[in-house]
Amino acid sequence: MAVSSSAIARPSDAAITVGRFVPAPITRIEDTGLSALWLQDLALKILYFQGYLTGFRVAELMCLPFTGVGDQILEALKREKLIEVKSQVGIGEGAYQYAITGMGMLRAREALDRSQYAGPAPVPVADYNAAIRKQARGRSTFHPRTMRQALTALVLSDRTMARIGPAVNSGTSIFLYGPPGNGKTTIARAIGETILREDMYIPYALDIEGHVVKLYDSVNHSLAPDEDMVSGGAGQPARGLRRDPRWIRIRRPFIMVGGELTLAGLDLVFNDVLRYYEAPFQAKANGGILLIDDFGRQQVRPRDLLNRWIIPLENRIDYLTLHTGQKIEIPFDVMVVFSTNLPPKDLVDEAFLRRLRHKIHIGDPTFEEYREIFRRVTAAKGVAYSEDDLAYLLQEYYIKNNRKLRASHPRDLCDQILDIARYMSVEPAMTRDLLDRAASSFFVDI
Repeated sequence: MAVSSSAIARPSDAAITVGRFVPAPITRIEDTGLSALWLQDLALKILYFQGYLTGFRVAELMCLPFTGVGDQILEALKREKLIEVKSQVGIGEGAYQYAITGMGMLRAREALDRSQYAGPAPVPVADYNAAIRKQARGRSTFHPRTMRQALTALVLSDRTMARIGPAVNSGTSIFLYGPPGNGKTTIARAIGETILREDMYIPYALDIEGHVVKLYDSVNHSLAPDEDMVSGGAGQPARGLRRDPRWIRIRRPFIMVGGELTLAGLDLVFNDVLRYYEAPFQAKANGGILLIDDFGRQQVRPRDLLNRWIIPLENRIDYLTLHTGQKIEIPFDVMVVFSTNLPPKDLVDEAFLRRLRHKIHIGDPTFEEYREIFRRVTAAKGVAYSEDDLAYLLQEYYIKNNRKLRASHPRDLCDQILDIARYMSVEPAMTRDLLDRAASSFFVDI
């Protein structure tokens, strides 16, 4: 299997502040890991699309410092008469307002024919790989007491909790299975909120052999406060320098995909019009969690999906393919959570189940657990709770009809009560009348 040389090249030094990864500052073009000509083309494309911009603004849009980097790029373009100064709107060279010339437009169009990417300067994939591996070591370890505190909002049995804790600490893969409506997705989200309280850095985009791969996704990535300065020290950059602005600080990602997932979506997605790539879901989820919800109902066959991930799940390395056929190695630092209400035997074989380290069955709640869920839901939704009327509900609609308890039923029944009470202009409460009306609207005999 061919691996890009950029994936195994020595990455640039990175600074560690207070025990965690912080991207090292850049003070010259060579620190970016990109060629000066490539950066000049990027600046020309930005000016081509944006029109008149100050030097400060061009550097800001490229996510590069102006002094030592942006000014050098613009000076080279000015010497070649590809841009020209139109006016000055402040003090210093960064306040010069630039416009692209006719010659600059020709070169910009040539660059746009290769790629229409005109955003933050990308980070070499080798630097990204090194950063992901460094940040993988920063996760917290959970114990029974801390896990109980973290998942206190959920009603879970001691047996289920005892299985979730080791699975979370493993940071690898979890297979949640069981009947529908018992909170598998809710548990996965709670796990995400538990272990993803930490922050991490990712680049806006990656550079892979001159190809741009967009990594940051405003839909799936949540920004975190960013006030990092890189401190000095032996072998470290000078005190007080800003970190590399091509990186963005985010909450560790929690990405959920469902029926829309395809096999093509698990590899680099090349846009034939814009001529650059979009990172796949598992790359965007690096350092966090990828939830495959309703596993088995995707457009791709379960076996094909699982075969695609046999090597990444076992070796913690993924290989992405450029449209040229070249393979690129990146870390697979993702906790993959599969959630399904289909029988596991219908989805996967024994060989793949062996590679899923933790298999957790989420069964129906007991009567006591169901009662506790109902208490919490009614309190949260403002529905008056009644122990006697809950007993009536259980007897008439569960025991007599041999109906299974589901953890989602209290929420759904309370929503029905709220709708009916609003229509009837009465206070929402667990009365027999409202429970009968709610149950007759909610339950369906299949």
